[in-house]
Amino acid sequence: MMTHAAYDCDVLVTGGGIVGLSTAYALTRAAPGTRVTVLEKESGPARHQTGRNSGVIHSGIYYRPGSLKARYALRGSAELADFCAEHAVAHATTGKLIVATDRSELPRLHSLVQRGREHGLPVRELGPAQIAEYEPEVRGLAAIRVNTTGVCDFTAVAHRLAAEVGAAGGIVRYGAEVTAIDRRPWGVAVRTADGPVVRARTLVNCAGLHSDRVARLAGDDPGVRIVPFRGEYYALDRPELVRGLVYPVPDPAFPFLGVHLTRGFDGSVHVGPNAVPALAREGYTWPRVRPAELLSTLSWPGTWSIARRHWRYGAGEVHRSLSRSAFTRAVQRLLPAVTEDDLRPSPAGVRAQAVLRDGTLVDDFLIREAPHTVHVLNAPSPAATACLPIGREVARLALRRAQETGWKPPAVESGHCV
Repeated sequence: MMTHAAYDCDVLVTGGGIVGLSTAYALTRAAPGTRVTVLEKESGPARHQTGRNSGVIHSGIYYRPGSLKARYALRGSAELADFCAEHAVAHATTGKLIVATDRSELPRLHSLVQRGREHGLPVRELGPAQIAEYEPEVRGLAAIRVNTTGVCDFTAVAHRLAAEVGAAGGIVRYGAEVTAIDRRPWGVAVRTADGPVVRARTLVNCAGLHSDRVARLAGDDPGVRIVPFRGEYYALDRPELVRGLVYPVPDPAFPFLGVHLTRGFDGSVHVGPNAVPALAREGYTWPRVRPAELLSTLSWPGTWSIARRHWRYGAGEVHRSLSRSAFTRAVQRLLPAVTEDDLRPSPAGVRAQAVLRDGTLVDDFLIREAPHTVHVLNAPSPAATACLPIGREVARLALRRAQETGWKPPAVESGHCV
């Protein structure tokens, strides 16, 4: 058995996005004195999913009662707003409309009303005239208003979490890509591209777009493959057309919410995202191709199952990606006044979507444990909204795994990873 001094840290977190940093933050508060290190391959935090989303604090209305998404989003939205207020992070509670533009969507809209009430959310049903009271330029047959939805600067939240981890004695190392993991009876040894090997009692995998790869490096079969979907956004050059947040009625067959209108905390309005296959894990544009990653996607049986089941949906998304006029027509269903000239390309994001072997798109958060490891394998939207309760749960699992090495959380201890 290794001595305490032989470990570089007690818990090692891979991934400096909002989930990894919230896990490290939770560890420093649940067990003060626990030596925590975060390894992030980029030169700063929140460079991928965290910093490239629509910035919405979700209410939880979309998510199945009892699911992790519902439980953590409902709790996390209020906690995140409090965190932003405490740390002077830009945020606002704007409320949102979910708008039906076709009669076929009305039953699904009604189902969302029922779901919102099951969650205890303040949901108001609206007719066309009432829609115009909130959003004069938006058109629809019916809508629901959810007052608890908001927006915030998730990149700033991630920076604040990293600062809090550092203030508590933890370390966040940037430019430290994980290249090898050696699991031993005493814990894990992790090699990084910048050289040093880090020895820890427990490894927490919050690698997002690369979470399945990191799981395999640790010797675990994740049972899923990350299939990347790019979400493309446009900025609206006439932001006065939109007052708040406007969403279509989502299709329950897909984990994507559809193209929506988001007025951010800075007053800008973004339109999107669509959902098209990305040709690289970090494929933020069509020309960005990584053959090995593309082969990994194409060699997974679930990818072809998705293609067979949903090729019409996918073809429509690709068409709207390649044609701004087609994208504009889709937006005009909600916002008739918008024109093609109003839309200016904005940075895209890539969703790390876990897919089972049979082609099932994993719809809930997915966290799996193995000896000395905790893997967060699916944490798409609303993970940013739910980051604080997710972080506490992952931290709880990590501390339990660390104690299996004979370690006990220190009552009071300074010191940190090196």
